[in-house]
Amino acid sequence: MRRPLLALILAGVFAPVSAPAQQADNITFAYPNIALTFSASYIAEDRGFYAKNGLNVKGLVIAGPGATNAVISGSADFALASAVVQTRAASKGQRLLSIANPLERPVVQIILRKDLVPSFDPKAPLNDRIRALKGRTIAVDAIGSILHGYPLLLAKRAGLNTETDFRISPMAPLAALAAFKAKQIDGFAMSMPWPIGPVLDGEAVTIASGADGDPADMVPFGMASIITQPAMCEKRKAVCEKMGRSLTEAAIFLRDNPIEAIRILKKRFATLDDQVFAVGFEQIRKATPARPVMVRAALENGERYNVEAGLLKPEDRLKSYEGLYTEAFIP
Repeated sequence: MRRPLLALILAGVFAPVSAPAQQADNITFAYPNIALTFSASYIAEDRGFYAKNGLNVKGLVIAGPGATNAVISGSADFALASAVVQTRAASKGQRLLSIANPLERPVVQIILRKDLVPSFDPKAPLNDRIRALKGRTIAVDAIGSILHGYPLLLAKRAGLNTETDFRISPMAPLAALAAFKAKQIDGFAMSMPWPIGPVLDGEAVTIASGADGDPADMVPFGMASIITQPAMCEKRKAVCEKMGRSLTEAAIFLRDNPIEAIRILKKRFATLDDQVFAVGFEQIRKATPARPVMVRAALENGERYNVEAGLLKPEDRLKSYEGLYTEAFIP
């Protein structure tokens, strides 16, 4: 059994940043699921950076692309969305604005049951590793999500037929873990921390890891950028400035203060094994830029990811990325 590596860390008490006396702006914020992928925003909430900058944030969990749809419909002010989802929405005429990008790599891993690949070589070329998916059932969080696109993209590059060579089964992360344990599925593609435990327990092997460069040509990338309606930043510019400052402070804190960041984040994953959490956190930390700014290249890679995965038709590529991103709100 793994030993609780963070016991001493978690025993301490950490005081959050105190909020100023000013009137806070109330906003609603949609998360696509519960994952370490959203660590910068969790820290902005729980460490008090949102409050310090004058924001009162109400978090909502709306599965997969539904979080983006909440912003489109006006039921949420901001959401976390990948460049994959954002560019696909733009291709349908829903041009949302990305004001921050706390993760610049696709932090997704594909794992497969170890007993299915007894001679697996983790150092083999990526395409060779991906071919181990042939004939398997792989879970993802939601159809059309970035996690769904990851095995599709890599499988096509490896020469597999994504319609006949393996099966995709949509499941929430905890359901996927349970199905994996019961051998009802052969593996899954998820973000942090969900793939870590089966690998540490010796039950699974890592087929591909986006934060570790699989594939290398998808950097920079928009893994979980902060999106909103363009009108939000026109009518409530100060709110977007506060969001940008909060996320920048949170990203810097995550990178520079890992022990304290772990202490804060662990409260949201209290039942998760300490070593699993620590390994998953490091995956997030290595993908977190010092300045969480969205750039054109990240959107271009997101759209190319869409097309190669088969989630967007080539003829539906955007003619312009104008109005889809800005650096104006990142200090």
